[in-house]
Amino acid sequence: MSNPLKIATLSFWHVHAGDYSRQAQAHPGTDLVAVWDDDAERGQAGADQFGVEFTGDLDALLARDDLDGVVITTPTDVHRDIMVKAAQAGKHIYTEKVLAPTVAEAEEIVAATDAAGVKLTVSLPRLAHGYTTAIQEVLDKGTLGQLTYGRVRLSHDGAIARDGKDGWLPQRFFEPKAAIGGALTDLGCHPVYLIQLFLGATPETVSATYRSVADRGLEDNAVVVAGYGDQKIGVIEAGFASSNPFTIELFGTEGTLTYTDAGNLLTVNGEQLPVPEHSPDPFAQWVDHITNGTRADENIERAVELTRLVVAANAAAESNRVISYS
Repeated sequence: MSNPLKIATLSFWHVHAGDYSRQAQAHPGTDLVAVWDDDAERGQAGADQFGVEFTGDLDALLARDDLDGVVITTPTDVHRDIMVKAAQAGKHIYTEKVLAPTVAEAEEIVAATDAAGVKLTVSLPRLAHGYTTAIQEVLDKGTLGQLTYGRVRLSHDGAIARDGKDGWLPQRFFEPKAAIGGALTDLGCHPVYLIQLFLGATPETVSATYRSVADRGLEDNAVVVAGYGDQKIGVIEAGFASSNPFTIELFGTEGTLTYTDAGNLLTVNGEQLPVPEHSPDPFAQWVDHITNGTRADENIERAVELTRLVVAANAAAESNRVISYS
């Protein structure tokens, strides 16, 4: 294993490829050394941006003895194939969410990484944010009583055309085969895993309504409702068609909690609470797991359950019916 770890970014398809590449350059334990992309022009541009080698030969890249890990920012539909190949080549994997288009493929990825002894971490960054830690502490104390309702909304305006130009989110994010889904499958992952954290990972039912304000091919406006066996309701909202403050609302029999990133304000029963600093982000966690030889148990479990709920939501929206969750 190299010191620092030698990392390659696999594809600049996803808009976060640059962000993760910057993390690989900035982290003292990693060194970005190469970019691969099946689109040579896109990949070369990404490699030039970071001053590293570009290659269009994935097999040759994964065969390199001096490469320790890969960042996966490919189209979602090839996650399983790319990650299984990387795991079998002995490369540690940091990947953009969702983990895979189906639960079976997600479980296959996890099995492949475990069999190869490589470390897998999925980018679920808001689990490490300070407001999440503070909210979990409130829930653990029972301050809100029995939870009855939770709502998390996250949106941006990346689908909306302005000044005669298309929205800043690339059109490839609206290609059904590559992207698997639109606003819910991409941005909506964050509200999904937060609702699962606060209310529970396994609701009884899931329903969904998707709409396309910009009419670019996939939904850019989505609401998912999760119904729980203990009668809680979880509401997940995601959009590419409006720029709103990130919002968390939790209601219980004994109180109310609200959070907004407009001012980083957390309020419980009318009292403003301090919001702590963020914990180490998932990329830093991944590096630590590689260095220490540990497994990202909770991250992996939550990534699989995230996939399960996203798949159910997409099925509910497509069929226009309530899905029994299992």
